Parts: sequence; structure tokens; C-alpha cells
Amino acid sequence: MDLFNYFRRETTEVNIGAVPLGGPNSIRVQSMTNTSTQDTQACVEQAKRIVDAGGEYVRLTTQGIKEAENLMNINIGLRSQGYMVPLVADVHFNPKVADVAAQYAEKVRINPGNYVDAARTFKKLEYTDEEYAQEIQKIHDRFVPFLNICKKNHTAIRIGVNHGSLSDRIMSRYGDTPAGMVESCMEFLRICVEENFTDVVISIKASNTVVMVKTVRLLVDVMEKEGMAFPLHLGVTEAGDGEDGRIKSALGIGALLSDGLGDTIRVSLSEAPEAEIPVARKLVDYVLLRQDHPYIPGLEAPEFNYLSPERRKTKAVRNIGGEHVPVVIADRMDGKKEVNPQFTPDYIYAGRTLPDQREDGVEYILDADVWQGEDGTWPAFNHAQLPLMGECNAELKFLFMPYMAQTDEVIACLKHHPEVVIVSQSNHPNRLGEHRALVHQLMTEGLQNPVVFFQHYSEDDAENLQIKSAVDMGALIFDGLCDGIFLFNQGNLSHAVVDATAFGILQAGRTRTSKTEYISCPGCGRTLYDLEKTIARIKVATSHLKGLKIGIMGCIVNGPGEMADADYGYVGAGRGKISLYKGKVCVEKNIPEEEAVERLLKFIRIDREENQQ
Repeated sequence: MDLFNYFRRETTEVNIGAVPLGGPNSIRVQSMTNTSTQDTQACVEQAKRIVDAGGEYVRLTTQGIKEAENLMNINIGLRSQGYMVPLVADVHFNPKVADVAAQYAEKVRINPGNYVDAARTFKKLEYTDEEYAQEIQKIHDRFVPFLNICKKNHTAIRIGVNHGSLSDRIMSRYGDTPAGMVESCMEFLRICVEENFTDVVISIKASNTVVMVKTVRLLVDVMEKEGMAFPLHLGVTEAGDGEDGRIKSALGIGALLSDGLGDTIRVSLSEAPEAEIPVARKLVDYVLLRQDHPYIPGLEAPEFNYLSPERRKTKAVRNIGGEHVPVVIADRMDGKKEVNPQFTPDYIYAGRTLPDQREDGVEYILDADVWQGEDGTWPAFNHAQLPLMGECNAELKFLFMPYMAQTDEVIACLKHHPEVVIVSQSNHPNRLGEHRALVHQLMTEGLQNPVVFFQHYSEDDAENLQIKSAVDMGALIFDGLCDGIFLFNQGNLSHAVVDATAFGILQAGRTRTSKTEYISCPGCGRTLYDLEKTIARIKVATSHLKGLKIGIMGCIVNGPGEMADADYGYVGAGRGKISLYKGKVCVEKNIPEEEAVERLLKFIRIDREENQQ
């Protein structure tokens, strides 16, 4: 892995209908219908909208034999109208359905967590080595006939591991860990290799972006050690809607794409499926801008562990670095004050003039040559102002510096000034590479100065800013290098939008909490209630509960597992029926849908009151 220079990972090519994946092909984008798979017309029309938006694969839930068989009619309906998009059958719990679906779909997704293994109980089970081996043999005996059907019908498969649906067997040996997710996948991949079946795509997803990124990195490493180069499908499950869904998806998917990993993506939004495609396209296109960029001569620090990174050790300067959460720096040089009190930055860069009226609870940064030592202000130097730094007695100093300015003189200066916070700048086409290179050089030199990443944009559209900034910050956060973020936008977006984006990025990366977090699925044909309206109602009633995590799940497939770290959960249990959860524990079953939201809100209120006593 080259941490500093962008190259796409080389993978094998997989034939999926008329749209091959991996190898020399472009990064594909896709979505999934949320219509009933038995409703041919509804599925055809929604699939057409996905394709018209730019989708290259369409996935449909196939929870039963009837749904699997109806894929034939959906396929006919699309082909008769000139739509040649490959269809992907999504199968859970019933391998017989996968056998049928393989005859009518171009690709079949199976979930190792529920393909043969018994349904989850979330209880600690013990397996002897012999019993464990017997369970793996059961997988082999059931999986091989399915592969033979796929060979006969020229059907590709996706081995899709979800964090929320690991089997009790895997959990018994590995726990709820990235290593367990990887092994769950590898059990099936090894059988594919033994059977010489190569039309295989892998996905390994989680709603927790940290888990998702760490797991995919580990999977690629394990595959390489075993001589495998299967292509990857990337996605953050249950990402949610609105700005949260876009930021969380761009952060997780973007971090992996930026390292050259990933051959197809899905941005899972709790919105209309066709709305996912433009977001996915923007994400992919932005990452691909760094292709063939000028070489970055970075050197990886010996202590850095890409597969299991820890936060870089820094010496705290006031509230920056050390054990402190990453700070947010913002600018107000245009004199405008459109702010959101929920997302108040820690520092404001004012440039050369302090405003007449300062924002409450915020400290200010001024250029060093005009800084006069005013209370609540701190000086900012550039790398050409090093001589001035030694003459300044401020206990906190900022140094704006690009990677290529990190000379021996600068390194020597920093060794004498631990009170300096570095603001890393880059105008390189691969700014991630330069930011990484700067911090790795600091680590190699034994320097513990905190680092804030300055990211510059000129966006007039909030979605564009959310996607680009999350992509640029993702790997830096997951690598443990981020002590702060400074988003500087010269477009026509309000400061409130820019500030909210910065805080949203830190929350999506699980490094700083500033608001309620919603773990909500995008919905599919298994969802038996109005997901979008329900999410909106719950958000209105709970958005003020900072730090609370609420899972809103369409069905039980990923249900309590995917929202394992949520405080409360709302899960579809059947047509018009909802079950409520506290963590993984079901506290109320089969509530009528029309009562469920109010029951959830009441339960949250009572539970929080009891815990505060």
C-alpha cells in the first residue's frame, strides 16, 4: 500500500451480464429497489429511474421463492424497453432462494452470516474444534451446489458480509470484530477458489465507519496473503438521509477509494433509490481526479499501523491534541455571522482584523505580524515567518505549512516549539497524500505537535462540499492523524453550513459528538412501513438529544445487529408491526405501526429519566 500516491488496486474481472466489474473497468455505481419484488411493474419503473440516473446495477430483495422467480418477469419488462441493466438478487436466510435466483438474475448476493449458519440469538455459544469444523463443512456442502448453478447460468455472486448479521458461530470465536467479519467472508471465498469459481464480488459493510474501513483494509491484506484479487463493493450500511447520510457515506467509502480500493459502490440513503446515484457518481468522480497526479515522495513512519491505526501521540497545546477531541477552526473574514449555535467552532481565523463583535465561547486566530496579544486570541505564522516565532511568547501558536515546506530548518524549529499547532495545507491534486506525508515526517522526526488539516474549497452547493470534504478527511481521521479540521470555502455557502459540515465529518468518523446520530437503513422490498416519514417524525422529536444514537431499521435482517451500538432501536417486525429495542434487547414486540413512534419516544423519555436518577 502506497499511502501517499493514488493507484487503483488491481483486481480480477467479474462478468455481470453486459456490465463487467473490476479489472480494467471503471468504478461502477449502483442502488437497490425498495418496491415489492412481486410487483413487477413497480420494480421495472423504479429500476428504470435508477438506470436513468446513472445506476449500472440494480439490486432487488428476494426473501422467498416467489420473489426470486419474479425476477424473470422484471428482467423481461426491462429488456423489452431497452434497459439491459444487470439485476442482482439479494438473499438472506434461505439458500434455496439463492438457487432459484441464480437462474433469473445476473448476480446473486448471499450473506455468510445467515446463508447456512443458524439464526442469531446474540447469546454466547461454545463450539469445540470438531463442532466448528463440522459447521464449515455444512457451508461447503450447501454452497458448492449453488456455485454449480451459477456456473451453468453464467451468474456472478456477491459475498456480502454485514457487521449487523455475523453468525453466533463466528461471534463465538472472534467476537464482534473486524477479524470475525473477514473470516466470515474468507470461509466462502476459499470454497470459491477450490471450486475454480472466479465471478465473485465481495462486500463487507458496517454502519460504523471506523469498523467498515478497518475491516475492508484487513480483508484486502488477508486476500493478498492468500493470493486472491477479487473486486470490492463498498458501502456504509444504514448511513441515514440528508447531510448525515452523504457525509457518513463519503467519509467511509471515500477513505477506501482514496487508497485505490473499491470497484463498485452504493451510497445507502434513506431516500428514493434513484437519489443515491448522483451522490455516488460525485463521490467516485471526485476521487478519480487524483489519477496520474505528480509523485509525492512521502515515507511511512515506522510506528504507523495501516491495518489497526491508533491515534497519533501528540502533546496537547491547550485544548488541541493529546486526549482532546479534534477541534473545529472556521473563518469569518467576510464579516458574515450566519451561525448555528449547535455547531460553534472552537477557533475562528480572522486574518488581519478582529471583528468588532466576537462570537461567544470562541477564541480567535490572527496573522502573527498583526497579533497584539489580545485576550482570547492567538497568532498564526506561515513557514517563512519562523524567525518571528522565537520572539513570540504566546502559549499557543499556529503554523500554516504545506508538506514541501517541511525543511530541516522547520523541523529544528518545531523541536524547540512544542506549543506550535501545525495547520497542514495542500493544493496538490492528491491532497490526502501530502497531508499524510507531512504527518508521517513529523512522526519519523519524533515530533508531537498537534496537526489541524486545512481543506480549501469553492463550492456553492452544500452537497458538493459535504462529499468532497468528507472524502478528503476520511483516511486522515481513520489513520488517527486528525487533531482538528479547518474547512475554508470561498463559494456562496453560509458559515453555518460549513461549520455543520465540519462537525458532521468528525461525528461520522466517531471522533467527536455534537448531535443526535441516526442509524437508518435505506429500505428495500422487505420494509413494511413508510421509512422516510417515520425517520422524519423521529428526527423532529429527538434531534435535540445530543449524543444519543437511534437505529431506525426497515426489517430484522440487519436489525439489532447493525444498530448494536445504538441506544434505542425501531425495527420493522412484520406488516404494520414494529418492535422497539434498547441496544440489542427487544423491549416491546409487534406494536401497531400507528402507535410505534409515540411508544418509542415515551420509552426513550422514561428510560433517560430513570438513568438520570
